[in-house]
Amino acid sequence: MNVPLTPLRFLRHAERQYPSRIAVVSKAKRFTYAQFAERAARLGGALRQLGIKAGQRVAFIGINSHRLLEAYYGVLEAKAILVPLNIRLSGPELSFVLNDCGATLLLVDPQFLPLVDSFRRELPLLHTIVQLDGALSEDWVAPMLYDRYLEAAPSSQLDIMTVKEDDTAEIFYTSGTSAQPKGVMLTHRNIYLHAMETSHGFSVRNGAVELHTIPLFHANGWGIAHFLTMLGGKHVMVETFDPVAIFSFIESEGVNYFNAVPFMATVLVNHPRLRDFNLSSLERIVIGGAASSPTLIREVEQAFGCTCFSGYGLTETSPALAAAQSKPELGWPNERRYLGQATTGYPFPCVELHIVDADETRLPENGVAIGELIVRSDGVMKGYWQQPELTAEALRGGWFHTGDMATIDQDGYVTVVDRKKDIIISGGENISSLEVEKAMLAHPAILEIAVIPVSDARWGEVPKALVVLKPGAAATEAELIDFSRSCLTHYKCPKTVIFVESLPKTGTGKVLKKNLRSQYEIKETATTAIA
Repeated sequence: MNVPLTPLRFLRHAERQYPSRIAVVSKAKRFTYAQFAERAARLGGALRQLGIKAGQRVAFIGINSHRLLEAYYGVLEAKAILVPLNIRLSGPELSFVLNDCGATLLLVDPQFLPLVDSFRRELPLLHTIVQLDGALSEDWVAPMLYDRYLEAAPSSQLDIMTVKEDDTAEIFYTSGTSAQPKGVMLTHRNIYLHAMETSHGFSVRNGAVELHTIPLFHANGWGIAHFLTMLGGKHVMVETFDPVAIFSFIESEGVNYFNAVPFMATVLVNHPRLRDFNLSSLERIVIGGAASSPTLIREVEQAFGCTCFSGYGLTETSPALAAAQSKPELGWPNERRYLGQATTGYPFPCVELHIVDADETRLPENGVAIGELIVRSDGVMKGYWQQPELTAEALRGGWFHTGDMATIDQDGYVTVVDRKKDIIISGGENISSLEVEKAMLAHPAILEIAVIPVSDARWGEVPKALVVLKPGAAATEAELIDFSRSCLTHYKCPKTVIFVESLPKTGTGKVLKKNLRSQYEIKETATTAIA
């Protein structure tokens, strides 16, 4: 018997087996699994009443909330495709994405109404805009709020057997690495099997409590929306990154797990109110979205008293592929354990990772050879929305080409050394900006760092470090360069250091190195020319 693989089955299971369990905590509201499933079914009914047909795209602009989690299931109940949008995008960027995917209905938080008003006239296919809550004040939005539409809609669940598992369920747009973002199509099958594999890979407990610190517009918040629902866990929503709110939720809701990007983890461990809360329920923190350092892994474990390790994935892979949990048989002592848990990690069940050279030849897994990381797994995307040539290029040879340069050691641990475009080539030598950043983060004064290539008349390119200091800390350029030379081969060390107040970031906290390269390359080239 073949039952279609769809994430709708997760909520159906939780509704039947855990109806009275608290499913979602969002602001002051709490919903059981019975209520969560009922609201998702009513959203599906409401979308049908609003004219949504199978395969049409329903977009969502909003912060983490119970309504966005409901959309993960309710939009699929209507056989439509969910498109969660990055709230950090500008009006023109959002207009491009909405036109590119051809969204016909938009769900929007009231705080984003002025932004939507700035570009809504440029969206010929968008026929309905539904305000999520607040007071209706604009004549161009639908005449009722989201909850009123749910109240007026029938509660009807889709017949699972009518779902085609290879149909697209969600489209996530990549963030800022090319001239225009690309729409990543994830199928029902992708999402279902990704949840199965990651729940095993992370050893998620039935009924666990997870804090949604990662925005749900970002590749499923690492799949939590699905695997936690499958296991009847409690979703605790954090609207925005607020350290005190995070500490408070951990204490009040008994949070077991949360994920963070390095920037978030750094802010949390250095926050002055960290010790004011009881955080003893925490069991695990996963750091992903960008490379972590052994120093940060150690600081998080010491600050929170729980296990911390790196995770790895991409939008195109649903997204999680690997995690750097220690294998008990390796018997890593403390400092070695921090080094291991700061790697990219080893793949989850049913995920295959290899490194290849420019000719697509597999390279040895000796911890030394560097090649492009390629992947084959059930979570790899169907393709890029309406971009068949880019899809064929990314999926050539039956493998997804990540664009990440990595090593794999004899124990199976992957270490991403850099993005292809971020490798610094100095005097013919390849320098990993991530390696330099990890080493320099061990300096007690550094809060954040980004290392970029800048032009040099002699070497072609040299590393430049942009550093954010911890509050109240002091350091000089010479001091930091000397520190880097104490732990790195000299040709890898930054030639210059600039102190900045902050680093530009995406909506999920990743440093926008392309912005930094653009900003500082011009200045460095001018200086070199004068010299």
